[in-house]
Amino acid sequence: MMMTAIGLMSGTSLDGVDVALIKTDGRRVAALGPSGYRPYTETERGLLRHALAEAVELERRDARPGVLAEAERAVTIAHAEAVAAFIAQHRLSAEAIDVAGFHGQTVLHRPEAKLTVQIGDAAALARAIRIPVVYDFRAADVASGGQGAPFVPVYHRALAQSLSRDGAVAVVNIGGVSNITYIDGSDTLIACDTGPGNALLDDFVFRTQGKPFDCEGRLAAQGTVDQAWVGDALQHPFFLKPPPKSLDRNAFAGLALRDWSAEDGAATLTAFTARAIAAVVPLLPKPTASWVVTGGGARNLTMMRLLREVLAPASVESADALGWSADAMEAQAFGFLATRGLKGLPLSYPATTGVAFPMTGGLLARP
Repeated sequence: MMMTAIGLMSGTSLDGVDVALIKTDGRRVAALGPSGYRPYTETERGLLRHALAEAVELERRDARPGVLAEAERAVTIAHAEAVAAFIAQHRLSAEAIDVAGFHGQTVLHRPEAKLTVQIGDAAALARAIRIPVVYDFRAADVASGGQGAPFVPVYHRALAQSLSRDGAVAVVNIGGVSNITYIDGSDTLIACDTGPGNALLDDFVFRTQGKPFDCEGRLAAQGTVDQAWVGDALQHPFFLKPPPKSLDRNAFAGLALRDWSAEDGAATLTAFTARAIAAVVPLLPKPTASWVVTGGGARNLTMMRLLREVLAPASVESADALGWSADAMEAQAFGFLATRGLKGLPLSYPATTGVAFPMTGGLLARP
């Protein structure tokens, strides 16, 4: 049975809340509806950065000490406002929506310790928006020994099945962290994080320019890449590990950044992300003919140019060029995953998160 779902995503880049409507039975995508966006204010973004710093000390996934409780309230309110504005703008009604998929805001991801923490009060959100909410997607996978990420591959596969492409297809999502989905027909689905996405770059641009990100890669386009630094950074043992593997947003935050100009630093960190993505190619079963880029990195023209260079001769195109939505992809995915979770279908697999067997997931909060 087809369901109408709203997906909600607040990524590790801390930019805001994405909202998207999707019609699906959890196996195929019947229709993609409109999407929306509710940016975090500077105050909210600062609060979330503070929460990320404090979350490093967490040992229990349900603990909300100090600023984390305040951050959870802010995340919940922002999501409720995002849904309310989306419903009003598109003249929808809560009764016409079967379920909302609520990812929450990741503040800590340490699968090796069987710990992943997403803040956001699903019960309060369900009451506020008057729609059943599926949440806590990653917990069951991590508790069973999986990496708990990435979780979008099953949605990527559903989209890729509509493409007429020869050979393997890879979808790379560049958010705070970058991850790929490798799809070869209906049988082979492999996924993993590849390394930094926009997190290092965004944090650097914020420190040096006071701006949340490098708009369209304009700053990086004016700089010179520190190739020696990139080469050293790529010696991190993570890049040699085979899939599946996953990262915390701040996994590379301890790298010793040099005294670059704003332009050279942006160019270097953008190149690091692109080359880290390319570093996964030898770990895949066979060369990938087509790459589709989604997430915030798809809007970074310098990032896209570098990806075309390092992934040649494969084609590299943005999700938008295929009629998909680079901005709304993850929000759509969590609407899709909410439907799969309600039906008890797998959300993760041994070759996507390293879990021992296909796992469903998600909990349900009713209004």
